[in-house]
Amino acid sequence: MNVTSDTPIQPLGQPDISLLLDTRCDLGEGPRWHAAEARLYWVDINAFALHRLDLTRNHHEIRHFDAPIGCFAFRAGGGLLLGMKDGCALIDDWDGSPRPFGPQMLADKPHHRLNDGRTDSAGRFWVGSVNSAKDAPDAALYRLDPDGSLQLIEGGMLTCNGAAFSADGRQFRHADTPSHAVRAYDVDPATGSLCGRRLFHQFPHGTGRPDGGSFDQDGFYWTALFDGGCVVRLDPAGTEVLRLPVPVSRPTMIAFGGDDGRTAFVTSARTGLSNDQLAEQPLAGGLFTFRVEVPGVPEWPFAG
Repeated sequence: MNVTSDTPIQPLGQPDISLLLDTRCDLGEGPRWHAAEARLYWVDINAFALHRLDLTRNHHEIRHFDAPIGCFAFRAGGGLLLGMKDGCALIDDWDGSPRPFGPQMLADKPHHRLNDGRTDSAGRFWVGSVNSAKDAPDAALYRLDPDGSLQLIEGGMLTCNGAAFSADGRQFRHADTPSHAVRAYDVDPATGSLCGRRLFHQFPHGTGRPDGGSFDQDGFYWTALFDGGCVVRLDPAGTEVLRLPVPVSRPTMIAFGGDDGRTAFVTSARTGLSNDQLAEQPLAGGLFTFRVEVPGVPEWPFAG
């Protein structure tokens, strides 16, 4: 396993994807690179588990919680902000006990949980929910500020996913996954407001659904296509410029890290696959990696 800066960079159209760790996550999601620790963190939502991998020592750790973790963010002062079943929680270090932070807005919604989130350049956390029953379009995007206040940004969804900000903090992308559509917004970094909502890219039905995504430094947005068996790179106008097959049908998210930000990490899922499908995809649920020419946008920490 070698993802350091001396790994040869493949031509952009032909990167070489490989298995980094055979984790067999049921629903692996949310890879995030912690630059100061040289560790990759991610979750297995269905296992209520948080993973981290020390690439320097090749040391993999897992800790479990009493509720699902859909997403998380690193905190500026250390520890993590967790997006959980009912709302967000804080831990001060890897072994810390979670304590609720901000309104627990999903506590009275048994079929809902927090699903995907990203911190913006001002240290605010943007987090989306999912209605796991898929019985009403009542999932939403929220903004959690460092003081614990919560703003409802947009509703009317089933699965709010793919939250990511451009390097200058002025562009935001996310998806309502079942719609197969990625949306674009303009951002005011000073106020944390969105405007100019527009369709960024519509994927055809039957070819995979946009799940988790990330920006690179050139303003291109990458997304993993769940049930599409690939990751896709979209240019700033929303045109697909690269489609990279992965050896599983359910990649869930792509993020970037490593010493130079040019290592891509892709989580994946086993959930919902039949025994025959799992036999055909023995690496389902694994963590994959490849090299890119353009670095990704580093993760901003949550300021709370």
